[in-house]
Amino acid sequence: MANAVFHHPMPENEPVKTFAPGSPERALLKTKLAEMQQLTIDIPLIIGGKEVRTGDTANVVMPHNHKHILGKYHKAGAKEVQMAIDSAMEAWKTWSSMEWQDRAAIFMRAADMITLTDWRYTILASTMLGQSKNAHQAEIDAACETADFFRFNVHYAYKLYQEQPPHSPHGMWNRMEYRPLEGFIFAVAPFNFTTFNANLPGAPAIMGNVALLKPAATSVLSAYYMIKLLEAAGLPPGVINFIPGSGQKIGDVVFNDPNFAGLHFTGSTQVFQSMWKIIGNNINKYKTYPRIVGETGGKDFVFAHSSANVRGLATALIQGSFEYQGQKCSAASRAYIPKSIWSELKKILVSDLKGLKTGPVTDFSNYNNAVIDKAAFDSIVSYIEYAKKSKDAEIIVGGKYNDKVGYFINPTIIVTTNPKFKTIEEEIFGPVLTIYVYEDEKFEETLRICDQTSPYALTGAIFAEDRSAIVTADKILKHAAGNFYINDKPTGAVVGQQPFGGARASGTNDKAGSFLNIVRWVSPRTIKESFVPRSDFRYPFMSEK
Repeated sequence: MANAVFHHPMPENEPVKTFAPGSPERALLKTKLAEMQQLTIDIPLIIGGKEVRTGDTANVVMPHNHKHILGKYHKAGAKEVQMAIDSAMEAWKTWSSMEWQDRAAIFMRAADMITLTDWRYTILASTMLGQSKNAHQAEIDAACETADFFRFNVHYAYKLYQEQPPHSPHGMWNRMEYRPLEGFIFAVAPFNFTTFNANLPGAPAIMGNVALLKPAATSVLSAYYMIKLLEAAGLPPGVINFIPGSGQKIGDVVFNDPNFAGLHFTGSTQVFQSMWKIIGNNINKYKTYPRIVGETGGKDFVFAHSSANVRGLATALIQGSFEYQGQKCSAASRAYIPKSIWSELKKILVSDLKGLKTGPVTDFSNYNNAVIDKAAFDSIVSYIEYAKKSKDAEIIVGGKYNDKVGYFINPTIIVTTNPKFKTIEEEIFGPVLTIYVYEDEKFEETLRICDQTSPYALTGAIFAEDRSAIVTADKILKHAAGNFYINDKPTGAVVGQQPFGGARASGTNDKAGSFLNIVRWVSPRTIKESFVPRSDFRYPFMSEK
Protein backbone atom coordinates (compact mmCIF):
# COMPACT_ATOMS: atom_id res chain seq x y z
CA MET A 1 0.00 0.00 0.00
CA ALA A 2 1.51 3.26 -1.09
CA ASN A 3 1.43 6.12 1.37
CA ALA A 4 -0.57 9.27 0.74
CA VAL A 5 0.76 11.73 -1.80
CA PHE A 6 -2.03 14.28 -2.15
CA HIS A 7 -3.10 16.73 0.52
CA HIS A 8 -6.62 16.22 1.85
CA PRO A 9 -8.01 19.19 3.83
CA MET A 10 -10.36 18.80 6.79
CA PRO A 11 -13.93 18.49 5.44
CA GLU A 12 -16.88 20.56 6.61
CA ASN A 13 -20.04 18.94 7.94
CA GLU A 14 -22.88 18.66 5.46
CA PRO A 15 -25.46 21.42 6.14
CA VAL A 16 -28.83 20.11 7.34
CA LYS A 17 -31.77 21.09 5.16
CA THR A 18 -34.83 22.37 7.04
CA PHE A 19 -37.69 21.18 4.77
CA ALA A 20 -39.58 24.30 5.87
CA PRO A 21 -42.86 25.13 4.09
CA GLY A 22 -42.16 26.61 0.67
CA SER A 23 -38.59 25.29 0.50
CA PRO A 24 -37.47 23.48 -2.67
CA GLU A 25 -36.23 20.47 -0.66
CA ARG A 26 -39.67 20.01 0.90
CA ALA A 27 -41.32 19.86 -2.51
CA LEU A 28 -38.72 17.43 -3.87
CA LEU A 29 -39.05 15.15 -0.84
CA LYS A 30 -42.85 15.16 -0.95
CA THR A 31 -42.69 14.17 -4.63
CA LYS A 32 -40.26 11.34 -3.94
CA LEU A 33 -42.36 10.05 -1.02
CA ALA A 34 -45.46 9.95 -3.21
CA GLU A 35 -43.54 8.21 -5.98
CA MET A 36 -41.97 5.60 -3.72
CA GLN A 37 -45.28 4.76 -2.03
CA GLN A 38 -46.61 3.66 -5.41
CA LEU A 39 -43.80 1.14 -5.89
CA THR A 40 -43.51 -2.45 -4.75
CA ILE A 41 -39.91 -3.31 -5.49
CA ASP A 42 -38.12 -6.63 -5.62
CA ILE A 43 -34.87 -6.41 -3.65
CA PRO A 44 -32.21 -8.99 -4.58
CA LEU A 45 -28.95 -9.85 -2.90
CA ILE A 46 -25.97 -8.13 -4.51
CA ILE A 47 -22.97 -10.44 -4.73
CA GLY A 48 -19.98 -9.58 -6.85
CA GLY A 49 -21.98 -6.76 -8.40
CA LYS A 50 -24.66 -9.19 -9.62
CA GLU A 51 -28.27 -9.48 -8.50
CA VAL A 52 -29.06 -12.81 -6.84
CA ARG A 53 -32.60 -13.96 -6.05
CA THR A 54 -33.15 -16.87 -3.72
CA GLY A 55 -36.94 -17.09 -3.72
CA ASP A 56 -36.89 -17.07 0.08
CA THR A 57 -38.48 -13.64 0.57
CA ALA A 58 -39.95 -11.37 3.22
CA ASN A 59 -42.00 -8.20 2.93
CA VAL A 60 -40.81 -4.64 3.50
CA VAL A 61 -43.64 -2.73 5.21
CA MET A 62 -44.25 0.77 6.55
CA PRO A 63 -44.14 0.78 10.37
CA HIS A 64 -46.69 3.63 10.37
CA ASN A 65 -48.99 1.70 8.00
CA HIS A 66 -48.00 -1.94 8.37
CA LYS A 67 -50.49 -3.20 5.77
CA HIS A 68 -48.69 -1.18 3.08
CA ILE A 69 -46.02 -3.33 1.42
CA LEU A 70 -43.15 -1.36 -0.10
CA GLY A 71 -41.44 -4.40 -1.54
CA LYS A 72 -40.05 -7.82 -0.85
CA TYR A 73 -36.44 -8.80 -0.28
CA HIS A 74 -34.61 -12.03 -0.89
CA LYS A 75 -32.84 -13.69 2.03
CA ALA A 76 -29.36 -15.12 1.81
CA GLY A 77 -28.80 -18.77 2.67
CA ALA A 78 -25.54 -20.62 3.34
CA LYS A 79 -24.86 -20.98 -0.39
CA GLU A 80 -25.22 -17.25 -1.07
CA VAL A 81 -23.12 -16.29 1.96
CA GLN A 82 -20.29 -18.46 0.69
CA MET A 83 -20.69 -16.87 -2.74
CA ALA A 84 -20.37 -13.46 -1.11
CA ILE A 85 -17.23 -14.48 0.78
CA ASP A 86 -15.66 -15.88 -2.39
CA SER A 87 -16.60 -12.72 -4.30
CA ALA A 88 -15.15 -10.49 -1.58
CA MET A 89 -11.88 -12.41 -1.48
CA GLU A 90 -11.57 -12.19 -5.24
CA ALA A 91 -12.21 -8.43 -5.11
CA TRP A 92 -9.63 -8.13 -2.31
CA LYS A 93 -6.85 -9.01 -4.74
CA THR A 94 -7.23 -5.74 -6.63
CA TRP A 95 -9.04 -3.49 -4.13
CA SER A 96 -6.47 -4.00 -1.36
CA SER A 97 -3.65 -2.91 -3.66
CA MET A 98 -5.44 0.02 -5.27
CA GLU A 99 -3.91 3.43 -4.52
CA TRP A 100 -5.65 5.02 -1.55
CA GLN A 101 -6.68 8.15 -3.42
CA ASP A 102 -8.51 6.07 -6.03
CA ARG A 103 -10.49 4.28 -3.32
CA ALA A 104 -11.10 7.59 -1.56
CA ALA A 105 -12.40 9.23 -4.73
CA ILE A 106 -15.24 6.70 -4.95
CA PHE A 107 -16.49 7.50 -1.45
CA MET A 108 -16.03 11.24 -1.91
CA ARG A 109 -18.06 10.97 -5.10
CA ALA A 110 -20.76 9.02 -3.25
CA ALA A 111 -20.90 11.79 -0.62
CA ASP A 112 -21.46 14.41 -3.32
CA MET A 113 -24.04 12.26 -5.09
CA ILE A 114 -26.08 11.85 -1.91
CA THR A 115 -25.98 15.58 -1.17
CA LEU A 116 -26.04 17.23 -4.60
CA THR A 117 -28.27 14.97 -6.70
CA ASP A 118 -31.66 13.25 -6.60
CA TRP A 119 -30.03 10.41 -4.64
CA ARG A 120 -30.60 12.52 -1.51
CA TYR A 121 -34.35 12.22 -1.86
CA THR A 122 -34.25 8.52 -2.76
CA ILE A 123 -32.27 7.73 0.38
CA LEU A 124 -34.41 10.05 2.52
CA ALA A 125 -37.76 8.74 1.26
CA SER A 126 -36.74 5.09 1.64
CA THR A 127 -35.62 5.81 5.21
CA MET A 128 -38.81 7.68 6.07
CA LEU A 129 -41.15 5.08 4.63
CA GLY A 130 -39.24 1.96 5.61
CA GLN A 131 -38.07 3.02 9.08
CA SER A 132 -40.72 5.62 9.98
CA LYS A 133 -38.36 8.57 10.42
CA ASN A 134 -39.63 12.11 9.99
CA ALA A 135 -37.97 14.42 7.49
CA HIS A 136 -35.51 15.94 9.97
CA GLN A 137 -34.47 12.63 11.51
CA ALA A 138 -33.96 11.08 8.07
CA GLU A 139 -32.00 14.12 6.88
CA ILE A 140 -29.49 14.19 9.76
CA ASP A 141 -29.02 10.43 9.50
CA ALA A 142 -29.30 9.14 5.95
CA ALA A 143 -28.04 12.18 4.03
CA CYS A 144 -25.85 14.35 6.25
CA GLU A 145 -24.19 11.78 8.47
CA THR A 146 -23.54 9.43 5.58
CA ALA A 147 -21.81 12.19 3.63
CA ASP A 148 -19.88 13.17 6.75
CA PHE A 149 -18.74 9.59 7.37
CA PHE A 150 -17.43 9.23 3.83
CA ARG A 151 -15.68 12.62 3.75
CA PHE A 152 -14.19 12.54 7.23
CA ASN A 153 -13.08 8.91 6.98
CA VAL A 154 -11.16 9.78 3.82
CA HIS A 155 -9.52 12.62 5.73
CA TYR A 156 -8.62 10.34 8.65
CA ALA A 157 -7.19 7.80 6.19
CA TYR A 158 -4.98 10.54 4.78
CA LYS A 159 -3.84 11.47 8.29
CA LEU A 160 -3.02 7.87 9.10
CA TYR A 161 -0.94 7.39 5.99
CA GLN A 162 1.07 10.46 7.00
CA GLU A 163 1.95 8.89 10.34
CA GLN A 164 5.56 7.86 9.77
CA PRO A 165 8.50 7.15 12.10
CA PRO A 166 9.91 10.50 13.24
CA HIS A 167 13.54 9.60 12.70
CA SER A 168 15.70 7.80 10.15
CA PRO A 169 19.45 7.97 10.91
CA HIS A 170 21.93 8.45 8.07
CA GLY A 171 22.27 5.27 6.07
CA MET A 172 18.71 4.02 6.54
CA TRP A 173 15.05 4.81 5.94
CA ASN A 174 12.30 3.89 8.42
CA ARG A 175 8.73 3.93 7.22
CA MET A 176 5.27 2.53 7.97
CA GLU A 177 2.90 0.84 5.57
CA TYR A 178 -0.77 0.58 6.52
CA ARG A 179 -2.07 -2.61 4.97
CA PRO A 180 -5.71 -3.70 4.69
CA LEU A 181 -6.60 -6.69 6.84
CA GLU A 182 -5.96 -10.07 5.27
CA GLY A 183 -9.52 -11.28 4.82
CA PHE A 184 -13.07 -9.88 4.79
CA ILE A 185 -15.08 -7.73 7.21
CA PHE A 186 -18.55 -8.73 8.40
CA ALA A 187 -20.62 -5.53 8.75
CA VAL A 188 -23.82 -5.96 10.78
CA ALA A 189 -26.13 -2.94 10.83
CA PRO A 190 -29.23 -2.11 12.93
CA PHE A 191 -32.51 -0.62 11.72
CA ASN A 192 -32.39 2.75 13.40
CA PHE A 193 -29.74 4.59 11.34
CA THR A 194 -29.49 4.23 7.58
CA THR A 195 -25.98 5.64 7.76
CA PHE A 196 -24.74 2.48 9.48
CA ASN A 197 -25.37 0.61 6.24
CA ALA A 198 -22.90 3.04 4.68
CA ASN A 199 -20.28 3.39 7.40
CA LEU A 200 -20.01 -0.12 8.84
CA PRO A 201 -18.75 -1.58 5.53
CA GLY A 202 -17.57 1.78 4.17
CA ALA A 203 -14.96 2.71 6.78
CA PRO A 204 -13.07 -0.59 6.32
CA ALA A 205 -13.48 -0.36 2.53
CA ILE A 206 -11.87 3.07 2.40
CA MET A 207 -8.82 1.42 4.00
CA GLY A 208 -8.69 -1.25 1.30
CA ASN A 209 -10.81 -3.95 2.93
CA VAL A 210 -13.72 -5.89 1.48
CA ALA A 211 -16.98 -6.51 3.32
CA LEU A 212 -20.23 -8.39 3.64
CA LEU A 213 -23.13 -6.15 4.71
CA LYS A 214 -26.01 -7.71 6.63
CA PRO A 215 -28.65 -5.01 7.18
CA ALA A 216 -31.47 -5.33 9.69
CA ALA A 217 -34.62 -6.87 8.24
CA THR A 218 -36.46 -3.62 8.99
CA SER A 219 -34.04 -1.37 7.09
CA VAL A 220 -33.46 -3.42 3.95
CA LEU A 221 -35.08 -0.84 1.66
CA SER A 222 -32.77 2.07 2.48
CA ALA A 223 -29.77 -0.27 2.77
CA TYR A 224 -30.42 -1.52 -0.76
CA TYR A 225 -30.50 2.01 -2.15
CA MET A 226 -27.31 2.83 -0.25
CA ILE A 227 -25.52 -0.05 -1.98
CA LYS A 228 -26.92 1.05 -5.34
CA LEU A 229 -25.58 4.55 -4.64
CA LEU A 230 -22.09 3.16 -4.00
CA GLU A 231 -22.30 1.13 -7.19
CA ALA A 232 -23.27 4.27 -9.10
CA ALA A 233 -20.30 6.06 -7.52
CA GLY A 234 -17.96 3.45 -9.01
CA LEU A 235 -17.43 0.92 -6.23
CA PRO A 236 -16.02 -2.22 -7.90
CA PRO A 237 -18.03 -5.48 -7.78
CA GLY A 238 -17.46 -7.62 -4.71
CA VAL A 239 -15.97 -4.90 -2.48
CA ILE A 240 -19.21 -4.64 -0.50
CA ASN A 241 -21.66 -7.52 -0.88
CA PHE A 242 -25.29 -7.06 0.20
CA ILE A 243 -26.70 -10.10 2.00
CA PRO A 244 -29.90 -9.53 4.02
CA GLY A 245 -31.27 -12.53 5.85
CA SER A 246 -31.18 -14.48 9.09
CA GLY A 247 -28.35 -13.38 11.34
CA GLN A 248 -27.79 -16.88 12.63
CA LYS A 249 -27.74 -18.51 9.20
CA ILE A 250 -25.37 -15.91 7.81
CA GLY A 251 -23.20 -15.93 10.92
CA ASP A 252 -22.81 -19.71 10.85
CA VAL A 253 -20.99 -19.44 7.52
CA VAL A 254 -19.12 -16.18 8.18
CA PHE A 255 -17.68 -17.14 11.57
CA ASN A 256 -16.46 -20.51 10.34
CA ASP A 257 -14.53 -19.12 7.38
CA PRO A 258 -10.74 -18.88 7.76
CA ASN A 259 -10.75 -15.57 5.89
CA PHE A 260 -12.94 -13.82 8.49
CA ALA A 261 -10.82 -10.83 9.53
CA GLY A 262 -13.12 -8.43 11.34
CA LEU A 263 -16.57 -7.62 12.72
CA HIS A 264 -17.98 -4.08 12.47
CA PHE A 265 -21.21 -4.20 14.46
CA THR A 266 -23.95 -1.95 15.76
CA GLY A 267 -26.86 -3.57 17.57
CA SER A 268 -27.85 -5.24 20.80
CA THR A 269 -25.40 -6.12 23.56
CA GLN A 270 -26.73 -9.67 23.73
CA VAL A 271 -26.12 -10.34 20.03
CA PHE A 272 -22.67 -8.75 20.11
CA GLN A 273 -21.61 -10.80 23.12
CA SER A 274 -22.86 -14.01 21.50
CA MET A 275 -20.86 -13.20 18.35
CA TRP A 276 -17.75 -12.53 20.44
CA LYS A 277 -18.10 -15.95 22.07
CA ILE A 278 -18.45 -17.68 18.69
CA ILE A 279 -15.40 -15.85 17.35
CA GLY A 280 -13.44 -16.85 20.44
CA ASN A 281 -14.42 -20.49 20.10
CA ASN A 282 -13.37 -20.45 16.44
CA ILE A 283 -10.16 -18.49 16.93
CA ASN A 284 -7.91 -21.35 15.82
CA LYS A 285 -9.66 -21.46 12.44
CA TYR A 286 -8.74 -17.94 11.32
CA LYS A 287 -5.69 -16.84 9.37
CA THR A 288 -5.40 -13.79 11.63
CA TYR A 289 -6.87 -12.53 14.89
CA PRO A 290 -10.09 -10.77 13.84
CA ARG A 291 -10.72 -7.15 14.74
CA ILE A 292 -13.91 -6.85 16.79
CA VAL A 293 -15.47 -3.39 16.80
CA GLY A 294 -18.95 -2.92 18.22
CA GLU A 295 -21.35 -0.28 19.46
CA THR A 296 -24.22 -1.80 21.41
CA GLY A 297 -26.86 -0.74 23.92
CA GLY A 298 -27.40 2.19 26.21
CA LYS A 299 -29.46 3.33 29.18
CA ASP A 300 -28.61 6.96 28.81
CA PHE A 301 -29.15 9.57 31.48
CA VAL A 302 -29.79 13.24 32.03
CA PHE A 303 -28.76 14.40 35.50
CA ALA A 304 -29.89 17.81 36.72
CA HIS A 305 -28.50 19.96 39.53
CA SER A 306 -30.63 22.49 41.40
CA SER A 307 -28.88 25.28 39.47
CA ALA A 308 -29.99 23.90 36.09
CA ASN A 309 -31.63 26.05 33.42
CA VAL A 310 -35.07 24.45 33.66
CA ARG A 311 -36.31 25.51 30.23
CA GLY A 312 -33.17 24.14 28.58
CA LEU A 313 -33.44 20.96 30.64
CA ALA A 314 -37.03 20.38 29.52
CA THR A 315 -36.11 20.83 25.86
CA ALA A 316 -33.20 18.42 26.20
CA LEU A 317 -35.43 15.79 27.83
CA ILE A 318 -38.08 16.05 25.11
CA GLN A 319 -35.61 15.98 22.23
CA GLY A 320 -33.26 13.48 23.82
CA SER A 321 -36.00 11.06 24.85
CA PHE A 322 -38.62 11.24 22.13
CA GLU A 323 -37.01 12.11 18.80
CA TYR A 324 -37.29 9.09 16.51
CA GLN A 325 -39.52 7.53 19.16
CA GLY A 326 -36.57 6.99 21.49
CA GLN A 327 -35.15 4.40 19.09
CA LYS A 328 -31.59 5.63 19.43
CA CYS A 329 -28.87 3.93 21.43
CA SER A 330 -28.10 7.44 22.72
CA ALA A 331 -31.67 8.37 23.68
CA ALA A 332 -32.28 9.79 27.15
CA SER A 333 -34.09 7.01 28.98
CA ARG A 334 -33.64 8.00 32.63
CA ALA A 335 -33.41 11.35 34.38
CA TYR A 336 -32.46 12.44 37.87
CA ILE A 337 -34.13 15.69 38.90
CA PRO A 338 -33.68 17.62 42.18
CA LYS A 339 -36.84 18.21 44.17
CA SER A 340 -36.39 22.00 44.17
CA ILE A 341 -36.94 22.33 40.40
CA TRP A 342 -39.23 19.35 39.80
CA SER A 343 -42.54 21.22 40.07
CA GLU A 344 -41.49 23.82 37.48
CA LEU A 345 -39.98 21.20 35.15
CA LYS A 346 -43.05 18.96 35.38
CA LYS A 347 -45.35 21.80 34.30
CA ILE A 348 -43.19 22.53 31.24
CA LEU A 349 -42.92 18.87 30.22
CA VAL A 350 -46.65 18.22 30.54
CA SER A 351 -47.52 21.42 28.66
CA ASP A 352 -45.00 20.91 25.85
CA LEU A 353 -45.83 17.27 25.25
CA LYS A 354 -49.55 18.01 24.97
CA GLY A 355 -48.75 19.86 21.74
CA LEU A 356 -46.78 17.06 20.11
CA LYS A 357 -48.48 14.98 17.43
CA THR A 358 -47.86 11.32 16.64
CA GLY A 359 -48.66 9.87 13.22
CA PRO A 360 -47.36 8.94 9.76
CA VAL A 361 -44.15 10.46 8.37
CA THR A 362 -45.92 11.83 5.31
CA ASP A 363 -47.68 14.37 7.55
CA PHE A 364 -44.81 16.74 8.35
CA SER A 365 -46.64 18.19 11.36
CA ASN A 366 -46.05 14.96 13.31
CA TYR A 367 -43.15 15.10 15.76
CA ASN A 368 -43.34 11.38 16.53
CA ASN A 369 -43.99 8.47 14.20
CA ALA A 370 -44.23 4.70 14.57
CA VAL A 371 -41.87 2.34 16.35
CA ILE A 372 -40.19 -0.09 14.02
CA ASP A 373 -42.26 -3.30 14.22
CA LYS A 374 -44.68 -5.46 16.19
CA ALA A 375 -41.98 -7.00 18.40
CA ALA A 376 -40.72 -3.55 19.43
CA PHE A 377 -44.27 -2.32 19.98
CA ASP A 378 -45.14 -5.24 22.27
CA SER A 379 -41.92 -4.92 24.24
CA ILE A 380 -42.29 -1.17 24.84
CA VAL A 381 -45.96 -1.54 25.75
CA SER A 382 -45.07 -4.19 28.34
CA TYR A 383 -42.91 -1.63 30.19
CA ILE A 384 -45.69 0.96 30.09
CA GLU A 385 -48.20 -1.53 31.47
CA TYR A 386 -45.73 -2.60 34.16
CA ALA A 387 -45.44 1.02 35.29
CA LYS A 388 -49.22 1.46 35.31
CA LYS A 389 -49.56 -1.45 37.74
CA SER A 390 -46.65 -0.51 40.00
CA LYS A 391 -47.15 1.17 43.38
CA ASP A 392 -43.84 3.06 43.22
CA ALA A 393 -44.41 4.70 39.83
CA GLU A 394 -46.91 6.91 38.02
CA ILE A 395 -47.31 7.97 34.41
CA ILE A 396 -47.61 11.77 34.15
CA VAL A 397 -47.59 12.01 30.34
CA GLY A 398 -48.61 9.55 27.64
CA GLY A 399 -49.09 5.87 28.29
CA LYS A 400 -51.33 5.53 25.24
CA TYR A 401 -50.63 3.31 22.23
CA ASN A 402 -52.35 1.76 19.21
CA ASP A 403 -51.17 -0.68 16.54
CA LYS A 404 -54.26 -1.01 14.35
CA VAL A 405 -52.79 0.99 11.46
CA GLY A 406 -49.22 1.66 12.56
CA TYR A 407 -47.11 0.87 15.60
CA PHE A 408 -47.83 4.12 17.43
CA ILE A 409 -46.83 4.80 21.03
CA ASN A 410 -47.25 8.27 22.49
CA PRO A 411 -44.28 9.84 24.32
CA THR A 412 -44.51 8.56 27.87
CA ILE A 413 -42.99 9.89 31.11
CA ILE A 414 -42.87 7.67 34.19
CA VAL A 415 -42.01 9.13 37.59
CA THR A 416 -40.72 6.66 40.19
CA THR A 417 -39.78 6.83 43.85
CA ASN A 418 -37.47 3.83 43.38
CA PRO A 419 -34.02 4.62 41.86
CA LYS A 420 -33.73 0.93 40.89
CA PHE A 421 -37.16 0.73 39.24
CA LYS A 422 -37.34 -1.63 36.25
CA THR A 423 -37.81 1.09 33.65
CA ILE A 424 -34.87 3.10 35.01
CA GLU A 425 -32.55 0.09 34.78
CA GLU A 426 -33.46 -1.81 31.61
CA GLU A 427 -33.02 -0.67 28.01
CA ILE A 428 -36.46 -0.07 26.49
CA PHE A 429 -35.59 1.47 23.10
CA GLY A 430 -38.80 3.37 22.78
CA PRO A 431 -40.46 6.70 23.65
CA VAL A 432 -40.37 6.13 27.42
CA LEU A 433 -38.53 8.35 29.91
CA THR A 434 -38.33 7.48 33.60
CA ILE A 435 -37.65 10.25 36.11
CA TYR A 436 -36.38 9.88 39.67
CA VAL A 437 -36.77 12.94 41.90
CA TYR A 438 -34.03 13.23 44.51
CA GLU A 439 -33.49 15.40 47.56
CA ASP A 440 -31.23 18.34 46.69
CA GLU A 441 -28.74 17.61 49.47
CA LYS A 442 -28.24 14.09 48.08
CA PHE A 443 -26.63 15.34 44.84
CA GLU A 444 -23.38 13.35 45.11
CA GLU A 445 -25.12 10.28 46.53
CA THR A 446 -27.55 10.25 43.61
CA LEU A 447 -24.72 10.76 41.11
CA ARG A 448 -23.20 7.52 42.44
CA ILE A 449 -26.56 5.78 42.09
CA CYS A 450 -26.70 6.96 38.47
CA ASP A 451 -23.20 5.61 37.82
CA GLN A 452 -24.00 2.21 39.35
CA THR A 453 -27.55 1.69 38.04
CA SER A 454 -26.87 0.55 34.48
CA PRO A 455 -24.35 -1.86 32.94
CA TYR A 456 -24.19 0.50 29.95
CA ALA A 457 -21.96 3.53 29.49
CA LEU A 458 -22.87 5.17 26.20
CA THR A 459 -24.19 8.73 26.64
CA GLY A 460 -25.15 10.99 29.49
CA ALA A 461 -25.68 14.65 30.34
CA ILE A 462 -25.34 16.99 33.29
CA PHE A 463 -27.42 20.17 33.55
CA ALA A 464 -26.11 22.81 35.92
CA GLU A 465 -25.18 26.49 35.98
CA ASP A 466 -23.01 25.94 39.07
CA ARG A 467 -19.55 25.04 37.75
CA SER A 468 -18.57 23.14 40.88
CA ALA A 469 -21.57 20.88 40.37
CA ILE A 470 -20.46 20.21 36.80
CA VAL A 471 -16.94 19.35 38.01
CA THR A 472 -18.32 16.98 40.64
CA ALA A 473 -20.63 15.23 38.15
CA ASP A 474 -17.84 14.97 35.61
CA LYS A 475 -15.61 13.16 38.12
CA ILE A 476 -18.21 10.79 39.54
CA LEU A 477 -19.66 9.94 36.11
CA LYS A 478 -16.29 9.67 34.36
CA HIS A 479 -16.83 6.04 33.32
CA ALA A 480 -20.63 6.20 32.99
CA ALA A 481 -20.69 7.60 29.43
CA GLY A 482 -18.39 7.54 26.41
CA ASN A 483 -20.15 10.67 25.13
CA PHE A 484 -20.75 13.15 27.95
CA TYR A 485 -22.77 16.34 27.45
CA ILE A 486 -22.83 19.47 29.59
CA ASN A 487 -26.07 21.45 29.38
CA ASP A 488 -27.17 19.63 26.23
CA LYS A 489 -29.18 16.56 25.27
CA PRO A 490 -27.25 13.24 25.13
CA THR A 491 -28.11 12.60 21.47
CA GLY A 492 -27.05 14.03 18.12
CA ALA A 493 -23.30 13.37 17.97
CA VAL A 494 -21.82 14.87 14.81
CA VAL A 495 -19.01 13.25 12.80
CA GLY A 496 -15.82 15.25 13.18
CA GLN A 497 -17.15 17.01 16.28
CA GLN A 498 -18.19 14.38 18.84
CA PRO A 499 -16.71 10.95 17.99
CA PHE A 500 -19.32 8.43 19.11
CA GLY A 501 -19.08 5.32 21.26
CA GLY A 502 -19.30 3.99 24.78
CA ALA A 503 -17.70 1.44 27.07
CA ARG A 504 -18.88 -1.09 29.67
CA ALA A 505 -21.77 -3.01 28.06
CA SER A 506 -22.15 -0.31 25.38
CA GLY A 507 -19.33 -1.49 23.14
CA THR A 508 -15.64 -1.34 22.36
CA ASN A 509 -15.64 2.50 22.20
CA ASP A 510 -13.73 2.71 18.92
CA LYS A 511 -15.46 6.00 18.14
CA ALA A 512 -17.26 5.79 14.79
CA GLY A 513 -16.39 8.63 12.46
CA SER A 514 -12.97 9.25 13.95
CA PHE A 515 -9.29 8.50 13.43
CA LEU A 516 -9.59 5.90 16.22
CA ASN A 517 -12.03 3.79 14.20
CA ILE A 518 -10.02 3.98 10.98
CA VAL A 519 -6.91 2.64 12.74
CA ARG A 520 -8.80 -0.57 13.53
CA TRP A 521 -9.10 -1.50 9.85
CA VAL A 522 -5.40 -1.64 8.99
CA SER A 523 -2.51 -3.93 9.82
CA PRO A 524 0.65 -1.77 9.98
CA ARG A 525 3.94 -3.01 8.56
CA THR A 526 7.19 -1.45 9.70
CA ILE A 527 9.85 -1.25 6.98
CA LYS A 528 13.51 -0.51 7.64
CA GLU A 529 15.73 -0.07 4.62
CA SER A 530 19.52 0.13 5.03
CA PHE A 531 21.21 2.01 2.22
CA VAL A 532 24.71 0.93 3.23
CA PRO A 533 24.62 -2.52 4.86
CA ARG A 534 27.08 -3.18 7.68
CA SER A 535 30.23 -5.00 6.62
CA ASP A 536 31.54 -5.96 10.05
CA PHE A 537 29.64 -8.03 12.60
CA ARG A 538 31.93 -7.00 15.47
CA TYR A 539 31.01 -4.43 18.18
CA PRO A 540 33.38 -1.98 19.95
CA PHE A 541 32.92 -3.65 23.36
CA MET A 542 34.63 -6.77 21.99
CA SER A 543 37.99 -5.01 21.66
CA GLU A 544 40.64 -5.89 24.25
CA LYS A 545 42.37 -2.49 23.91
